[in-house]
Amino acid sequence: MANTTMQRFRMMGLVEGGSLLVLLFIAMPLKYGLDIPQAVSVVGALHGFLFIAYVLFVAYITIKIRWSIKWVAGAFIVAFIPFGNIVFDNYLKKSSFVS
Repeated sequence: MANTTMQRFRMMGLVEGGSLLVLLFIAMPLKYGLDIPQAVSVVGALHGFLFIAYVLFVAYITIKIRWSIKWVAGAFIVAFIPFGNIVFDNYLKKSSFVS
């Protein structure tokens, strides 16, 4: 159960990162390989919502725990890289932010 702000952020990052993976590796192949464009419409909209929520959460946690620009930039950049949030989550686990 996510009971701290950082744990909720880590969970949000993994959910957002997972939605990117579903979009890239399931929905897009369905659209271009099997001619099912609805997959991208649905998953793309969900991923867009989760991405915006993630960016807002990055802003919130930056204010709450006073993240340095390095952490803010890292959190934002990994949102565009497949599996990036998983790698970032490992860095967060090793940081002093997670107790």
